[in-house]
Amino acid sequence: MASMTGVVLPGNRQLEFREYPIPEPGHGQVLIRMKASSLCGSDLRAIYRPTEQGSGPEAYRGVIAGHEPCGIIEQVGPGTHRFHEGDRVIVYHICGCGQCQACRGGWMISCEGEGRAAHGWQRDGGHAEFMLADERTLVALPDELTYLDGAMVACGIGTAYAASLRANVSGRDVVLITGLGPVGVGAALLCKAMGARVVGVEAIPERIELARKLGIMDIVSPTDQDAVTTLRAYTGGHGFEVAIDCSGNANARHMCLELAREWGRVVYVGEGGTVSFEPSPLLIHKQLSLYGSWVCSLPQMEELVEKLVRWQLHPEVMVTHRFPLAQAREAYELFDSGKTGKVAIVWE
Repeated sequence: MASMTGVVLPGNRQLEFREYPIPEPGHGQVLIRMKASSLCGSDLRAIYRPTEQGSGPEAYRGVIAGHEPCGIIEQVGPGTHRFHEGDRVIVYHICGCGQCQACRGGWMISCEGEGRAAHGWQRDGGHAEFMLADERTLVALPDELTYLDGAMVACGIGTAYAASLRANVSGRDVVLITGLGPVGVGAALLCKAMGARVVGVEAIPERIELARKLGIMDIVSPTDQDAVTTLRAYTGGHGFEVAIDCSGNANARHMCLELAREWGRVVYVGEGGTVSFEPSPLLIHKQLSLYGSWVCSLPQMEELVEKLVRWQLHPEVMVTHRFPLAQAREAYELFDSGKTGKVAIVWE
């Protein structure tokens, strides 16, 4: 039986290569030959770094890692209808039960039914030459977009798009984005495409350099003594119509509330961490709308793909480092430094 190499993340900043048989697609499934599988900060936080793997529905089950997969269909199983061999596809990385209200609305990320499994967490993901996926989780990748574009749609840029939609961003807005890692830069690019002016907050020099290279010119370091005053000046002293935190940092989350203008919209999308604030002056009296945003829905992902083509926007521009699968260990070590843009595993 033909075999393939897959990457497993046992924790404590370790990475293992293991051999697996190339799987056969079952009913309603397809076998995808991987072309790009990008790395996500959630994997660093919850799988790669911890000394012990967690428990519960979001726990890592020792499967092949990688939840931002994109590739080309190698083989289809019985009962497939829409997609065929040779089709270029993105994989929505959560496969839900398909029957609960969340799944029926396309929000498989919020599925509470039995059998919910995320690629790279509870079922095999994209860090191998091939992966299995259910046809109902696929999104067609247009010819105008690259496989790396598609891999980032699968989670990172899709997450940024959902947050931007939650805030109803438009050309009327000045948007504050705290944290210019891959999700933050993605949100900035999307908000600019939606017509908004974007101001970023970031302390890491390498991230600032990349953001400016991509056209995000207004960036303030949170370590500046007059950071809040400087940021408020971008809005003529009125505050930001929209503030999106992509860092998970308590000070950044507080800053979003502090700098949002009255009746503004604040979105928390950065994972982890905590925040403490006084609701009366920062939220209630300013009559803000505070949202939590996780991952986009399947319909939003299809919409995003259409918009990227229309806007001629390629998320691939955020990728600063590409590695073959054999160098996955180096890829994770570099990404863990926090001094890169997006890092991806790619196949020729």
